[in-house]
Amino acid sequence: MSASFIVSGTDTGVGKTVFAAALAGAMGAHYWKPVQAGLDQETDSETVARLSGLPRNRILREAYEFSAPLSPHRAAELDGMAISRAAFELPSVSPLVIEGAGGLMVPLRRDWLAIDLFADWQLPVILCARTGLGTINHSLLSIEALRLRDIPLLGIAFIGEANADSETTICTMGGVRRLGRLPRLPVLNAETLAAAFRENFDLAAFGVGQ
Repeated sequence: MSASFIVSGTDTGVGKTVFAAALAGAMGAHYWKPVQAGLDQETDSETVARLSGLPRNRILREAYEFSAPLSPHRAAELDGMAISRAAFELPSVSPLVIEGAGGLMVPLRRDWLAIDLFADWQLPVILCARTGLGTINHSLLSIEALRLRDIPLLGIAFIGEANADSETTICTMGGVRRLGRLPRLPVLNAETLAAAFRENFDLAAFGVGQ
C-alpha cells in the first residue's frame, strides 16, 4: 500500500486540515498543502504544525500562497499570478500526507481542477465528510467523481457527531470503506487530537506497520 495519501473533502470547512494533522502525526509523515489561499489567519500548514506534533522540517513549503481566502484560480488572479502544473511535482519524501484545497472540483486554474491534479498523481484519496445534513449527497457525488477518473479511493473519514445511518448509507451505496470518525473536540490541541485519532482509527487501514 502506498505510504502517501491525498486528503480531500466533500466541501470546504469539513475539517480535513484537522484530520490531516492527526493522520500525519500518527504516521510520523511529512505534510504538504500545495496551495494556500488566505493568509490573514493561521494557515493550514501552521495549523498542522501546531496540532500534529511533527517537527517543523516535516511541514513542507507550499507551492503557492495567495492572499485572498478564495478558490485558488481566483485568488491567483487577484494576486497577479499564474498557477503552473510544473509546480506540483510530488516531493520525494515518504510517508507523505497531501491536503487538497477545498473539495474535489475546486479550480486551480480556469482550465484545471484539483481532481485533475489528483488523477495525474494517482495517489490514494482519503475523503473527509461531515456527518451532518447534506453529507450523503455530497459524499456520493464525490465518490462518483473520483471513480469516473479512475482515482484510487482509500476510504472515508467522517468528521463530527455520530450519525450511524448517514455513515452506513454512504459507505454501502458508495461501496467505500469507512475508515473511522473524528469527533469535534471541545479542547483541540496536539494531545487531545492524537488521543481521539488513536481511539477512532486503526493505522493498519492506512498501511502503517504492514
